Amino acid sequence: MRIADIMLDRPLRLAVFDCDGTLVDSQKSIIESMQVAFSDSGFPEPGDDAVRRVVGLPLVESVARLLPQEDHGTHDRLSEGYKKVFQGLRLRGAVHEPLFPGVFETLGVLEDEGWLLGVATGKAHKGLVSTLKTHGLESRFVTMQTADRARGKPHPEMMLRAMEETGAEPLETVMIGDTTYDIEMARNAGVHAVGVAWGYHDSEDLDRAGAHLVVDAFADLSGAVRSLVEA
Repeated sequence: MRIADIMLDRPLRLAVFDCDGTLVDSQKSIIESMQVAFSDSGFPEPGDDAVRRVVGLPLVESVARLLPQEDHGTHDRLSEGYKKVFQGLRLRGAVHEPLFPGVFETLGVLEDEGWLLGVATGKAHKGLVSTLKTHGLESRFVTMQTADRARGKPHPEMMLRAMEETGAEPLETVMIGDTTYDIEMARNAGVHAVGVAWGYHDSEDLDRAGAHLVVDAFADLSGAVRSLVEA
């Protein structure tokens, strides 16, 4: 039974969030893991900004953009190295992924207004669940789409799967993210696209990618997504 079949007494609206750079500020751990993986493999460490620019893409594609002159085998090895470094940080309790201010309050407002909540992320499913559990958020999202279970951003597959799982229609669905890849995925799936200004890509880039709106604070999100589906 689809979620929509048991929610016939309320309008069905779906708000899908990116994770890294939108819900949590994970850049410190991501940058450290990428730089150590490159260094351990004998490559120059990528700069902080270069790593931030590829956050949100599937891991192998992120590595490929940072090291385009190397072959697929090298990209795969560096991706595995990144995973090992990041997992080591997590085992030591050294992963730094604080929530951005206002997450809990905004999710509560959206739920009270009848929205279903989802996540679409470049993380693997195991990593996403670990991050959400750290903050007690794992039960808040009814659909969780990850790059190891669907084609990664900006391909629309994760958004299409989220709508299929929930029964939501494109005009009642909003993607919320901090990178151009989130915005492009939303546009490719035919859903509303809201950019957030506190993440890893500039507001101007989000506008150019096709964001319908860009918001400056979590407190602005509920009104922004409401205005889009009611327009």
